[in-house]
Amino acid sequence: MLIAGNWKMNTDVSSCVELARGVVRESKNAGMVRVTVCPPNVFLSSVGAVLDGTRVSLGAQNMHALGRGAYTGEVSGEMLRSLGCHHVILGHSERRQYFRETDAEINRKAKKALKLGLVPIVCVGENLDQRRAGKEFEVVAFQVKYALEDLALLSSNALIIAYEPVWAIGTGETATPAQAQHMHALIRTLVRQQFGSKIGNDLHILYGGSMKPANARDLLSERDVDGGLIGGASLQSDVFGQIIQAAREVEEGRRAAGAD
Repeated sequence: MLIAGNWKMNTDVSSCVELARGVVRESKNAGMVRVTVCPPNVFLSSVGAVLDGTRVSLGAQNMHALGRGAYTGEVSGEMLRSLGCHHVILGHSERRQYFRETDAEINRKAKKALKLGLVPIVCVGENLDQRRAGKEFEVVAFQVKYALEDLALLSSNALIIAYEPVWAIGTGETATPAQAQHMHALIRTLVRQQFGSKIGNDLHILYGGSMKPANARDLLSERDVDGGLIGGASLQSDVFGQIIQAAREVEEGRRAAGAD
């Protein structure tokens, strides 16, 4: 399992360092669960220094599809790699909504990330109007197809998908475990069709819609939920730690069941 924290546009230099230290402490008993945090770009170096030599990896919240050029304010994948980033979030619902990012743009970024050895966390998900219209599966299938089109994907470890029910982000609403599982199962089927059974079966699909300690265990217990992309609950290390521990307990339960 993977638990990833997306700090979004929060923290300052001192609070992000303190938060990173807290996540490191909370992750010491994570067992087989992998943990990554994605601070604002301006704090990547500061957080990276805290994470260096720990089990917590560093991720970024976005990147440009090109390596260099006259793109004021943008950050390239090469820059992220030079700072020690391992993951990069691409196509987050907020990038799609506020910055009008398209699946074609996300696809270009994902291809670039893969070439650089960065692991893209590609986000997909429907908004409330699309769900009410019964188009949630159609929308997500379209996003998966075109955001991942023609990727040179040789390993299931090279890519992560995060399902974000947009209607459940920052609203207090959460997809039920059954709703999450239904969509995750669809995504896995689509990945199998595009990249083959081996990659489809092993690829990590995270749930990214207001996961918190109260619902983490139920969501993570679903067969095709392989972790969480955590927003608000990742801004308090003790709360984030509770989600990590829930993931650990679910992971250990799965391994024990597999050994029986």
